[in-house]
Amino acid sequence: SSYPRLARRFELRSTSEELELPVLKPPYVQVTVAYKREFNEKDEPNDTASVDFEIRYPGIPSDQEVYDFEAEELLRSAVHEVFEAHEEGGNPSLSPKFYARDDTIDFVTEILPELEQLPGIKLLEKGSRPTFRQLRELPQLKINAVNHERTDWLDLGLLITVGNHEVPFAQIVEAMSNGRMKLRLPDNTWFSLNHPMFAKLKALVDEAQAMNDKPKEGDLKLTVFQISLFEELDEMAEGIDGADLFIARMRSLLKVAEAHHAEVPDTLNAQLRPYQVEGFHWLSRLYEGGFGGILADDMGLGKTLQTIALILHAHKLWADPQACAQLPATQRTQLPFLVVAPSSVVSNWEMEINKFAPSLRVVSVEGTLPSARKLQELAENYDVILTTYTLLRLNDEIYEAQRFAGLILDEAQFVKNKSTKAHRTAVNLQTNFKLAVTGTPMENNLSELGALLSLVAPALFLNTTRFNRQFARPIEVLGDRDVLALLQRRIKPFMLRRTKESVVLDLPAKQEQQVLVRLSEEHQHVYDTHLNRERQKILHLVEDLDRNRFTIFQSLTHLRMLALEPSLVDPELSDVTGSKLEALFDQLDDVVGEGHRALIFSQFTSYLKVLADKLTERGVKFVYLDGNTRNRAKVIEQFKEGEAPLFLISLKAGGFGLNLTEADYCFLLDPWWNPAVEAQAIDRTHRIGQTRQVMVYRMISQGTIEEKVVALQESKRKLISTVMDEADGFSKALTAQDIRGLLE
Repeated sequence: SSYPRLARRFELRSTSEELELPVLKPPYVQVTVAYKREFNEKDEPNDTASVDFEIRYPGIPSDQEVYDFEAEELLRSAVHEVFEAHEEGGNPSLSPKFYARDDTIDFVTEILPELEQLPGIKLLEKGSRPTFRQLRELPQLKINAVNHERTDWLDLGLLITVGNHEVPFAQIVEAMSNGRMKLRLPDNTWFSLNHPMFAKLKALVDEAQAMNDKPKEGDLKLTVFQISLFEELDEMAEGIDGADLFIARMRSLLKVAEAHHAEVPDTLNAQLRPYQVEGFHWLSRLYEGGFGGILADDMGLGKTLQTIALILHAHKLWADPQACAQLPATQRTQLPFLVVAPSSVVSNWEMEINKFAPSLRVVSVEGTLPSARKLQELAENYDVILTTYTLLRLNDEIYEAQRFAGLILDEAQFVKNKSTKAHRTAVNLQTNFKLAVTGTPMENNLSELGALLSLVAPALFLNTTRFNRQFARPIEVLGDRDVLALLQRRIKPFMLRRTKESVVLDLPAKQEQQVLVRLSEEHQHVYDTHLNRERQKILHLVEDLDRNRFTIFQSLTHLRMLALEPSLVDPELSDVTGSKLEALFDQLDDVVGEGHRALIFSQFTSYLKVLADKLTERGVKFVYLDGNTRNRAKVIEQFKEGEAPLFLISLKAGGFGLNLTEADYCFLLDPWWNPAVEAQAIDRTHRIGQTRQVMVYRMISQGTIEEKVVALQESKRKLISTVMDEADGFSKALTAQDIRGLLE
């Protein structure tokens, strides 16, 4: 009929009362949906839906132009509201739509039912509408473990169960990586990927795969050293099946509270403090599990004693056939422990082993070994072999040819640089148990910690390059707290650190104080004159920091010596009295007069000698130690026996390996770049065995580069405490801007 078309275009009236014009039917939206099913190369179905929209008028062919703008606008608005509730931007102009994969599920289960409920909608469907059913049960993780072809690695198969459906997690990872938030199964059931477990699990998988040289899609491999990552997977899973021995090793270190606590050997001739017993338990679990670690207790808390207790424990295990059978196969043969230490500390190790573990046969290697046979003879006749880092480096091939029960690296900061020969030799030594013993596992930056971890837990981060990329740079440069928290979790099983504050009941108080020394007018004038000259030179050189680093630090050292004593830089300035020594003598008069004893540190031996001359002039007794002192043991004994109230020590010679609890005062005459070095110096006297309050004075020349150095130290302290002690703060490496700041 032409009536509907004419009535839409013209106003029609009936001329007869008998003729009643019919009511015009409103326009409607015809929604045409074409369904299609396709299969990919994996034979997985993909349902698509093509959707077209057309506004139609009843009784009028679609090619006839008829408009009811108000009615059409109402229709468009209604359809747009439905789409806007599910899709960004909605569909205000009724544009064609195409849906595939997850989007098809959304369209069929959510959008299409709402469209059908709208008045003015007619649905035309071509093909079979797919039926989807959502699985609403909570997902569960199951893990199947299989020993890998490489020792100490594990292949993990991750399976997600939702209701009665099982899905390899690799499929979920692939879907999430492609931005999909739903996973459809072959029977047209589906479940949402918007669940916290999937996001966390994907992050763990990504991290584990990053540790593999050539990860394959869906593969998940862990080493025994990735304990905390395994722990997080274990907590998420309903259970882990397979590879029982491997998993038992990991769980033995994880479940500390449930683990069997080894008894302190009765052959140990010492009473361990409670925290030292905890340290021994941790060490014994490491050794029995075939792991290495870092014993990073603060200086003076008895790391040597805890380590000696472990060596005795190993001997006890070897003597018990049943206990020995529980050890990893590589650790069942009785072999000697190799202890590597700085030359100044070797004698202390020998003394303490003889004192605390007289049952152990100990020998010190004092020169280069003539042959591997000689080392083998020592291994057959001694339980502990002591050597130095220098001799380890010089005898690398000989040491690498001998197998050991364990490697103990004392003052392990000596191998913090992975490019050194000593580090490479330590890596190559034949032993499954390597222990780094150091109160300062990180002196300057995180890469040093990474180098130590590469020794004791070699597969934890696979290599230091990955460690630096994944952890060091984000933490040091970007201050990424999430990465910091992740690093702390990953290294926690392999590093034990207790600060003096945590064992405060075992130690007397330590009071630290900065003494700002105002320079005399004459001293200040000399310093300022040189500062202006050096500033111009350094600011020019700093533009190419890497090339000029040595020259720049020479100039900075020049300024630091001037802040102490002008004559150190120019003998002709000997008539200009250094202000700091005058302030020191004001302090020493009271210290010595009241019967106290003091350690006095400087990194400049020339400055210590100036001090020594002035003490001699005053008739004050002292003993002296620097790197050139030949009778080191005799000098130390003189101070211990009370022959002098003052002990002058260079930081380099006395920063470690000394136990000088006879002193209760400590003076640091010049600040060093590295706060860890200062802490080591203080810990010569503030350590176990000290019964009096320790007074520490840091003497800083006011208005000089020394104040700037202290500020730089603070940033390093923050970095170290952040990683080691979970405090706040971040730091960067020393930059050109830092150096400019020293000269402001």
